[in-house]
Amino acid sequence: MVVCMEKGYLAVILHAHLPYVRHDEDENALEENWLFEAITDAYIPLITLLHDLAAQGLDYRLTLTITPTLSSMLADPLLQSRYVNKLEQLIELATKEVRRTQSQPEFNVLARMYQKRFIHAYETYVDRFHKNLIQAFARLQERGSIEILACAATHGYLPLLSVNASAVRAQIRVGIENYQEMFDRKPKGFWLPECGYYRGVDDLLKENGIRYTILETHGLTHADSRPKYGVYAPIYCPSGVAVFGRDPESSKQVWSATGGYPGDPDYREYYRDIGYDLDQDYIGPYIHKDGIRINTGLKYYRITGNTEKKQVYVPEWAEARAKSQAADFLSKKKTQIEDLASRMERKPIIIAPYDAELFGHWWFEGPRWLEYLLRKISLEQRTIRLVTLSEYLEKYPINQVSVPSDSSWGEKGFHRKWLNQSNDWIYRHLHQAAQVMEKLAKDYPQSKGSMQRALNQAARELLLAQASDWAFIMSAGTMIEYAERRIRMHLGRFKRLAKEIVSRSIDETWLFEIERQDDIFPRLNYRTFA
Repeated sequence: MVVCMEKGYLAVILHAHLPYVRHDEDENALEENWLFEAITDAYIPLITLLHDLAAQGLDYRLTLTITPTLSSMLADPLLQSRYVNKLEQLIELATKEVRRTQSQPEFNVLARMYQKRFIHAYETYVDRFHKNLIQAFARLQERGSIEILACAATHGYLPLLSVNASAVRAQIRVGIENYQEMFDRKPKGFWLPECGYYRGVDDLLKENGIRYTILETHGLTHADSRPKYGVYAPIYCPSGVAVFGRDPESSKQVWSATGGYPGDPDYREYYRDIGYDLDQDYIGPYIHKDGIRINTGLKYYRITGNTEKKQVYVPEWAEARAKSQAADFLSKKKTQIEDLASRMERKPIIIAPYDAELFGHWWFEGPRWLEYLLRKISLEQRTIRLVTLSEYLEKYPINQVSVPSDSSWGEKGFHRKWLNQSNDWIYRHLHQAAQVMEKLAKDYPQSKGSMQRALNQAARELLLAQASDWAFIMSAGTMIEYAERRIRMHLGRFKRLAKEIVSRSIDETWLFEIERQDDIFPRLNYRTFA
């Protein structure tokens, strides 16, 4: 008989999200590279790691969110086909680089590394998982190694959409329906986009069968009744939905721009890419057809330090740092757990949520760090055990009741990233459209044929316009033109559809065209907005 000796628990949560970007009319759309880079750099390394650990019999737990926009893109045959073409192009470029760098040994070893990496990505994506990464994640959930959370339909920032309760309800319901379609089960947990909480959103989660969600630290610590255990145990909202709070120490170790692990000088420099460094004549076939420079994924330099003169990347050094920093993280978590356990009447839980794309895309060595961490926790100590949040609630079903504080994990902890001078103009249009959509759903409850299709498409366009990504991009000052164009396009289509619905004069040729372009949520029912 094995005696369980752990003193506390760690829940690592990876939030995988990208905005819905699918341009069937343009096979060279720059923005589709967001998806392709994330698959190569983050999702394939992650799914490979998790399946390999499971095959080796390692007992680990990981919590993951795969947002509806991301899962829809991963399951889309057009984007799957384009991604395979992208991988073939990368393999060709890496092979070309192996030849070009033959007289430069320090670069040649990296070119060969990338060549091997891209070939492995191709074999993993095409041969091992048959282009179906969603099913690959689903199998891990069926095994019990991971728990996948649901999320809002298009990652709408719910506190700022809450002017219209129907808009928030639709974001939640459609997100959960998408989850059930993708993973063939009901979700237990729900990731609030950007951890954006406002009082009452938990009632809508409860209405849809959700047991728990995750908030920024001060969402709990500033609750109406201060939680007895801080963020190291959940609280229940009056609705009965459990809320877990992010551990600030775990965030600081990984996220901090100054002291976080990803900034180590030995790690790969993200911003130096041969797509920008090499001659146009040479790199031209591998960047945008109009000559626009883009990332190729081949990067030969390490962070080095606060200098423009970057030194060549040395994989062995980076590997050693990932291993030592995983050990450092675990050592700090053990000390933290032991201290908490000595002062709590139950075993504490540390909540460590991160953007999934950090691991591999922004932080090239992130997946290796994560692998070392999972192995060390499972094999080298007994102080901490990895759990999912559902498992913790089963162990401790009785918790303090309180009302969390409005909060987010964005800048300054509230809503300013999604509501400021760069993007405030969008909200009156989103709120007006939500009011119109609610009225249409009530006025035409039994529509059939082209009227039903138009109403469904109007709901689809509104959901796409509500995505938090567009406001975030405007606030960040990157790709502003694209974000504004997407909002104007979806709202423009919505207004035209609404006008045609009211006049009962549906332009079916145009409707078919936009259904083909914006084909997310094929089973969407407009009555969700009623």
